[in-house]
Amino acid sequence: MTSSSSREVIVEADGGSRGNPGPAGYGAVVLDPVTGETLAEAAEYIGVATNNVAEYKGLVAGLKAARSLFPDATVHVRMDSKLVVEQMSGRWKIKHPDMKPLAAEAGRVFPAGRVRYEWIPRERNKHADRLANEAMDAGKQGRQWEPSDSTAALDTAAARNAATLPPAPSGPPGDATAGAARARAALATGAGSTTGAAPSADPGPARTGRGTGTGAWPGGVARPAAQDDGLFAAEEALTTPASGDFEAEAGAAAPAPAPAAQPAPAASAQSASASAAPAQSAPAAPGQGWSAGPDMSAPATFVLLRHGETALTPEKRFSGSGGTDPELSAAGLRQAEAVAEALAARGTIQEIVSSPLTRCRQTAAAVAARLGLDVRVEQGLRETDFGAWEGLTFGEVRERHPEDLDAWLASPKAAPTGGGESFATVARRVAATRDRLTAAHAGRTVLLVTHVTPIKTLVRLALGAPPESLFRMELSAASISAVAYYADGNASVRLLNDTSHLR
Repeated sequence: MTSSSSREVIVEADGGSRGNPGPAGYGAVVLDPVTGETLAEAAEYIGVATNNVAEYKGLVAGLKAARSLFPDATVHVRMDSKLVVEQMSGRWKIKHPDMKPLAAEAGRVFPAGRVRYEWIPRERNKHADRLANEAMDAGKQGRQWEPSDSTAALDTAAARNAATLPPAPSGPPGDATAGAARARAALATGAGSTTGAAPSADPGPARTGRGTGTGAWPGGVARPAAQDDGLFAAEEALTTPASGDFEAEAGAAAPAPAPAAQPAPAASAQSASASAAPAQSAPAAPGQGWSAGPDMSAPATFVLLRHGETALTPEKRFSGSGGTDPELSAAGLRQAEAVAEALAARGTIQEIVSSPLTRCRQTAAAVAARLGLDVRVEQGLRETDFGAWEGLTFGEVRERHPEDLDAWLASPKAAPTGGGESFATVARRVAATRDRLTAAHAGRTVLLVTHVTPIKTLVRLALGAPPESLFRMELSAASISAVAYYADGNASVRLLNDTSHLR
């Protein structure tokens, strides 16, 4: 082992709040940068706090754990909190007075020149993420986290081992990462086979449990065997920074505020490893390439229709599920009729499901009248509740609630002012709705009449794209998009923001 004076260690930290603010906890891990060995873990339930407070406290705990091991080490901090990384790197100002003491405490653990910060996607921060959830779970039981509670090192080692094997199929229908895992597992076992039966992945829809997690922004699809889309995390996991009905393209986010809380880490040395379970397989006909791969039988196809305009739409105002529930404007009614005519000409829609909000029900009713179908209302398709921002423009929110807006832009776990929904909450709701509908409508084409956030979330998940991609999608009023969901977990985006029927 090298001396502490030349030693570099990695600190990964995370925190979460089940309610934001709500019951909160943090997790941190110190890693050997060469071997990946777990050198120390820290986690604590901190009572009621915000996500940002929990994340900062996780950072402090991780730095202190590293200092207790190697007082003279240099530290590479990796976190999935853009807010903390940017503030601690000095690129974002810390405006909220309650956040300054937390940042100052973190800055005092090591000299500034010996600590560097890096943002990583949530899928690469699973170890600290799991520790934070273990701490919150312990708090829910009225106790503090103990080192013996930890399974994070075990899970991390298992994921590392799994990366060297054919990935096991997992995940809900429509997650591109899960579908890719199934395809690769099938191809790895069946490709090149010329005699006898070749094993292939189980073609049935996966219903495996998701790992817990509270980290912020997940990344791409590099390691599907260890993929956790975060949507079914314990409470406040992932988020989807999609715009609401206001449709404004958000620019670079300023730092977000959060109230302070007192840190008190509990660290322990721990490391473990485990091997990954092999992918399940079933006999298949001889073949190679795609012939032994994914299930390409008739998919559940969702035609995603955004409602027509309301009076708020052209003014780009926040219009979610917590406001006045506006009706379609005269222009919106004309758009609904135009899209109804276009869908009738295509003749493929077999069922119609709508958000409960008036603008969607009116749009769906216009299509249903033309197609002779009934409309079923699905609560899970409603738009985000934007809290106190309902009815305001982006600029007005910036003037009235600048710190809350910064927090919301910086973290998908942050909710709008006044008790609105975080994008993490909305994403979990939309994904659960997707799973129910794909199971109920296999092989059928269903029109889902809904809003900007649900549609962009479905498209993003199907593509396996990072959450920031939501800010790079245009989604016009009365536009049509489409995603097909196959039984083996694959998804195919067929169309995005088609407005040809409105011209």
